[in-house]
Amino acid sequence: MRRSLVLTDETARHPFRASLPPYIREGAIPLPVRSGWVLTRDDVRGFVGAYFASLIAVAIFIS
Repeated sequence: MRRSLVLTDETARHPFRASLPPYIREGAIPLPVRSGWVLTRDDVRGFVGAYFASLIAVAIFIS
């Protein structure tokens, strides 16, 4: 059984991955980091549509 002298690796960035031996992590492909939220025209149109649909439904329910 092969065991490393160091049990964790700080560059793994996750407790499970840090516990894996280095020869298993070598084949891992790093995922690209997304730069944040991207708001599209369809998102805004969907939000506005849902907002007005619920506003009309509440107005009809109240009257």
